[in-house]
Amino acid sequence: MRIVIAPDKFKGSLSAPEVCAHLEKGLQRGAGGNLDVVRIPVADGGEGTLDAAVGSGFTRRTATVAGPLGQPVEADFAVRDHEAVIEMATASGLALVPQVARGGRPDSASALTATSLGTGQLIRAALDGGCRRMVLGVGGSANTDGGAGLLQGLGARFLDSRNNELPPGGAALANLHSIDFTHFEPRLVDSRFVLASDVDNPLLGASGAAAIFGPQKGATQQDVDVLDAALARFVEVLRQGDRIPRGQGRRSPRRGAAGGVGYAAIAALAATRRPGIDVVLEFTGLADRLAGADLVITGEGSLDEQSLLGKTPMGVARAAAARGIPVVAVCGRTTLEEGQAAAAGFGEVYALTGLESDVNRCIAEAAPLLEQLGTQISGKLAAGGFAGTARTKEDLRV
Repeated sequence: MRIVIAPDKFKGSLSAPEVCAHLEKGLQRGAGGNLDVVRIPVADGGEGTLDAAVGSGFTRRTATVAGPLGQPVEADFAVRDHEAVIEMATASGLALVPQVARGGRPDSASALTATSLGTGQLIRAALDGGCRRMVLGVGGSANTDGGAGLLQGLGARFLDSRNNELPPGGAALANLHSIDFTHFEPRLVDSRFVLASDVDNPLLGASGAAAIFGPQKGATQQDVDVLDAALARFVEVLRQGDRIPRGQGRRSPRRGAAGGVGYAAIAALAATRRPGIDVVLEFTGLADRLAGADLVITGEGSLDEQSLLGKTPMGVARAAAARGIPVVAVCGRTTLEEGQAAAAGFGEVYALTGLESDVNRCIAEAAPLLEQLGTQISGKLAAGGFAGTARTKEDLRV
């Protein structure tokens, strides 16, 4: 019996590799250790994308870069041949804001000054390592700077009317007069970028980066107005620039992902945007690794209607359905009705809340609870409970 485990992280609780490990432990316990289990941690382009890359044969590397508030941080990226996977959250993530790291909430000051500079520096580190194809996974960012910091990390200079360089952060862009690309990283000419994101918000306005995501980064309503106006100024200056290296700035792509980093990636780096789950499933080689599988287990922390809009479990379920392999989902909790889950392709949904009603305990004790779910799934397999899978304990070699 061959089982493929391909989940996303359980946010705030376990990484995707940890979910895989605890599920396998429970599965093997229930099957006497005789299952052939393949672990493929996956993600939707945001946090966890790096783990998915490393789990698929990329090599983890580390660089010292500027954190979202300028403090030095050790940020990881992943390399395979000439391809790199950059997870923005490792360099410019909200979790790296000192208040958040201490268990608190971001404040107005960090919302206005947080920068994506470290992400640009991480791209430079990948270039130094010989990489020329970059997958940029965005999500979980602290900044609302339109990706200005990312471009600064690659050599661009953002200047006011007196040719003074602007301080970091989105709010400072209100004083932007010109952008100097004279020393912009020349190796970018031979590089190709894929923007992996499931966010399709515009950059500006009532549904833009500042309005929708700013408050969770500490922005007040006044801050949102300041940031939105500053981003509009950034767009205006970038579109009027005489030299936009490799860029498409005059097309005004209005991508608001990751505080506007999606905009800068498309406008100045000619990045191609693709759904994050599609990019991750491609570099993990999931479709090919499903060959011979009898069951696929996927999932994420909260399985809900948003999951059905293209999150990790749906991407995995589609890949399994293409090979006629049954799929079950595991999660911390779910709001899906049975009919919704079935329509999405999940034969069963196993939630931690089915074992423990206290959500806080589910978060704190996710590891042993997942092991219990794994044992339950083994029992259902032995009883022939999933269409197309083994029907007897003998089939499981228990």
